[in-house]
Order: sequence, then structure tokens, then C-alpha cells
Amino acid sequence: MQLKQPTGKITSLLAAATCSLLNQSSSAQEIPGWYLDSAVLSYSEKDRVDAVEPVLSATRVFADGQKLNLTFVADSLTGASPNGASISNVIQTFTRPSGLGTYNTEVGELPLDDTFKDSRSAFSAQYEFPLNQMTRLSTGLAYSDEYDYTSIGFNATLARDFNLKNTTLSLGFAYAADSIEPEGGIPIPFASTSLPFDQQRQGNDDDKTVVDLLFGVTQVINRRTLMQVNYSYSQSDGYLTEPFKLLSQVNGITGETSGYVNDSRPDTREKHSVYWKTKYSRDNGDIIDVSYRYLWDDWDINSHTIDARYRLNVNDKFYIEPHVRYYNQQEAEFFAHSLVAGQALPVNASADYRLGAFNGVTFGSKFGYKLTDRSEINFRAEIYEQQGDTVGTPIGIQNSYDMFPDLEATIFQIGYSYRF
Repeated sequence: MQLKQPTGKITSLLAAATCSLLNQSSSAQEIPGWYLDSAVLSYSEKDRVDAVEPVLSATRVFADGQKLNLTFVADSLTGASPNGASISNVIQTFTRPSGLGTYNTEVGELPLDDTFKDSRSAFSAQYEFPLNQMTRLSTGLAYSDEYDYTSIGFNATLARDFNLKNTTLSLGFAYAADSIEPEGGIPIPFASTSLPFDQQRQGNDDDKTVVDLLFGVTQVINRRTLMQVNYSYSQSDGYLTEPFKLLSQVNGITGETSGYVNDSRPDTREKHSVYWKTKYSRDNGDIIDVSYRYLWDDWDINSHTIDARYRLNVNDKFYIEPHVRYYNQQEAEFFAHSLVAGQALPVNASADYRLGAFNGVTFGSKFGYKLTDRSEINFRAEIYEQQGDTVGTPIGIQNSYDMFPDLEATIFQIGYSYRF
């Protein structure tokens, strides 16, 4: 079951471990040598998905300004994931994604596919080198492999300093080619699940490409304040549908389920985002880190992300870093909790909650302790709470149920860094 989705809380949280390690390396003092960062992340949703991800990152800083970063990630996911069908007043029976066997959902419960299971291994290499005293070029390769999903990509970023190195302009490009071979094959959009299983499929595999562009400005405001502003553009083409999601077809008066059809999404997606980040160092060495991102796309999804951290240095060895993150998303134009049986099918439709309207709040803290001048151990504990919004007017029995149940998750991460 693929991990790479257009929007997905699990994917972004798993990536957090990698990002935090890379941030540590990039912010390290430019002392030649090796910087080793490692972490293990545990993510657990209540009654749903559990994930474990170890990350290892090694950065080599050379005396002439060159940098080499090698990162390895491995993650494992198990548990139950919403299959897209609506809650109903009868026991519901679904065919497993492989086409072999069935599973049931009780009355009044959210249909969950308890076969959700996957593992992934990923490797990336990034090399940065100066072209001259004011210009740097960074290039990289990435490879990710899952049971049914493979991604290969490369990237390049050119950075140029101005204004006595107080201003930096960056221009970046990335390209990824992904292929998917889901268990059971590629579903035919809107095909009824009442058909024989092989008549619901249109092939064994498919692919997509993703092109990303970024333009950024980093500015030193004063000796304590650093600000960054980025604009990014992303174009995805190919198979963008989730092959394991369904939609319920319900009676237009009673709201009772009469059947199910396969998920259907556009085969292109164009995204834009603007990002602002400011870091401020107080007189006592504490650091305030605040960022905001606004994203919009041609699926009509708009989202706002506010992230704030405060690094409190308790003493010269121990620090505490409280963290809060707020996320708000507007639903995709084709998002629907269900379809009315007998009505003409839309061009696209999906009941995937990740494409719905919801708010998410993450809060917690990181604790770090310097073992020596060259090593540090840290621990992060956070809670994620998500509240979904019902879209449209519920029909009949749907008024008796929560069409978008809340989600709770706990996040733990332990990390170790060493410079040698």
C-alpha cells in the first residue's frame, strides 16, 4: 500500500524525522569533519495506524566549503486505514484490496481496512560545492522503494549571496518519476465493487511524474534575526488516484448504502505555496522559530500551516523546545462523503479524508542534552489532534453519525547526534 499521497498526515509526520536531522546538519557550525545524526520516530493513531521509522544521516563538511550528505530512512506501517466508505446502519462487507477474502464493519462504525501494512526504504545523497566565493550549487539523488511503489528523483539548487552575504537568493528544481503496482491491480474509476473483481481492474501498474520549482530569499535582518521567504510550484502528472479507496452510493432519501464504487481523481495536479520563516535569538541564547505556509492548488485545496518553536536553554547542556503546529485545510472540489445512487456520476469524486476539510493541531516538546562538546541526545513527545468538517448536507441516516470522526495520534522520537 503506497505511502506517497497528495496529502497525508502520516507521510508528513514520518518526514519530520528526516527534516529535523537535515536541519541539524545544515545549521551546524562550518567546522570540517563528519556530522552523524540518527533518530527513531514512533507514530501511533488511536485505533488506526502505527508507524516506526529509523533515520540515519551523515554529513561531511570539507575545508573548502564542500558538503556531502547521505541519508537512509526505513519505515514500517501497520494497522487499519479508512477505506472511504460511509458509516452505515447495517453491517458492511468489503473485498480486500488483493481481491482475496473479505472483511466486515459493524453498524455505526467507520469502515477501516485492517490489511493496511507496508514498509519502505529510502536513500538520498546531496552534494553542495562552491562555484565561487558568492555562489553555491547543490545537487542530489533520491530513491525510495516500497512493496508496491517506487520513486526515483533528482534535484539541484543554485544559491547566490549578495549584500556582504546578508542576502541569499536560491533557485531550485526537482524531478521525480514514480511507479505503482498495487496489490490487486489498478482499479477502473467508478467501477462498481459488485462486479467480478477482474472487471474492476484496468491493468497491473501505472506511473506519475512530479516537477518542483522553488525560488527563495534569505535575509539577515540584524545580528539576532534571520528571515526566509520561499515560493514553490509543483506539477504532478499521471496516476494520482489512491487505488485502495472507495465511495459509498446511498439512497437519496434514506441515506442507506446501496453499493460502492472505486475512487476517481484527476490525472494532473498543480500546486503553489508561499512560505515564510523567521528565527530570532534572544540575549540569553534562547531561540524563537516561527513559520507560516499557504498552499493552493487546482483541486481547490487551500491550506494554512502555522508552526512555532521556542528553544529554552536551561543551562549550557540541557534545553527544552516546546512546539505547536496548526493546520487548516479546505476540501478538494471533488471531495464527497458519498454519492447518491441513480444520479449521474461526476467527473471525479473521492471520500478520502485527507482531501476533506479539517483542522489539525500538534503540540508537545523536545528535550535535548549535550553529552559532550561533540555529541547530543534528544527526545521529542507530541500529540496530534484532528477535527474534520462535514461537507454538504447529510442524507437521512447520515445525520445520526459523525461523517468525519476525529483523529488522535501520539508521536515519540529519540535522536542522537555526534561530530567527529
